[in-house]
Amino acid sequence: MAFEYAIALTGGIATGKSTVASLLGLNGLRIIDADTISHRILDENAPWISERFGSEFIKNGKVDRPALGKVIFADPASKKELEAFLHPKIRSAIEEQSEKQDALNYPYLIDIPLFFETASYPIKNSVVVYTPKTLQLERFMKRNGFSEEESLRRIESQMDIEEKKARATWVIDNSSNLKHLQNECERFVETIKGLYPAPKV
Repeated sequence: MAFEYAIALTGGIATGKSTVASLLGLNGLRIIDADTISHRILDENAPWISERFGSEFIKNGKVDRPALGKVIFADPASKKELEAFLHPKIRSAIEEQSEKQDALNYPYLIDIPLFFETASYPIKNSVVVYTPKTLQLERFMKRNGFSEEESLRRIESQMDIEEKKARATWVIDNSSNLKHLQNECERFVETIKGLYPAPKV
């Protein structure tokens, strides 16, 4: 049965989810990365992207995600169409990996950026990587080199980070430095270990 032991790892754009996933992995938790899966599926469907949005969004057989992203985030109808095409394929791939993880009878994480927005995964528990919106905007602009207007548009295309924090089972705070984040991740891992017995190897 898929998703039985799953914990959704989510957050907002530029809240540090990828860093947290790496730290939790180093601390022994298993992770399914929905972003990696979605990138693979996007590239597998490059012919559809070319036909629907234009061949200029394909480079060396792969989708130019930054270029496509600028169009998608500026056009809600196109964004909706792309998501309707991709999400069932992504979900199917995640479900397949989830069933394999559930066979081990121990919690694992599924890194799902839009977990609350899509509400399409029957996962009871979630952990949100939290960064206040002002810091989220600052980090996103620095990381991506986008204007404040474009950055805000990207951030506001998702559910507000304060709302995600309120809905979370657990919160990992990433509003300080890397050492603080490491401590937060270690605390979360200890919480999981305390709730579940050691896995059967």
